[in-house]
Amino acid sequence: MQRVGERAPVLHSDVLDRLGRDIAHGACPPGSVVTLSTLAEEHGVSRTVVREAVRVLESLGMVESRRRVGVRVRPVQDWSVLDPQLVSWRLTGPQRDDQLHRLTEIRLAIEPTAARLAARKAAPEVGRRLLELAATLRRLGEDGRGDDEEYLQADVAFHTLLIEASGNDMLAALQDIIAAVLIGRTHLRLTPANPVPVSLDHHEAVARAVAAGDEDLAEKHARAVVMEVWHELRDVNLTPPLAQA
Repeated sequence: MQRVGERAPVLHSDVLDRLGRDIAHGACPPGSVVTLSTLAEEHGVSRTVVREAVRVLESLGMVESRRRVGVRVRPVQDWSVLDPQLVSWRLTGPQRDDQLHRLTEIRLAIEPTAARLAARKAAPEVGRRLLELAATLRRLGEDGRGDDEEYLQADVAFHTLLIEASGNDMLAALQDIIAAVLIGRTHLRLTPANPVPVSLDHHEAVARAVAAGDEDLAEKHARAVVMEVWHELRDVNLTPPLAQA
């Protein structure tokens, strides 16, 4: 048991999150170099803890370690920009608006096709589940709860199920990215408490089309869902950064 007055131990995940954010936010720009001992001193942890965090950052292509040189931040084009953890870090930084726009562009490229494939391939229970989730979104949205956690969970479940139901493992591999942008929008307080009614209509229409096996309608309404977000983001400029934990 931790004694009163003792500091809680700093975990590898804490250091990873701090370092990841610093790099993703540009506080440690590409080309900058730092040593393990410096990082350990700055974060008040052992070099072993820092080394574990650096290994994860290396796996994301964000840094590289060189003996007798240190840890160097790599160019952005080398980063695994679709990794959900990196997506989350970038959504809390100064380029968050640009990140949201790019992620919405990815959604626009993925979700209509996923919906078409789901209408062609999905089992009947998938359509029923999508209808249930769309009904939950309708109920919560009409109650003015479009910005709360329950609505977010239902929205994430709807969109990830739609992508999984495509039967395409390459599309399914991107479902965490879709979840990250939905979560990011809510946590940045960009999701309205009262969703645009037509957006709820389109969610229901996607579910009905998948259940009915109507590929054209599924694709059409899935595109309309993302276009509603696209239009919302047109006026987003320099949203306040999230408070750091």
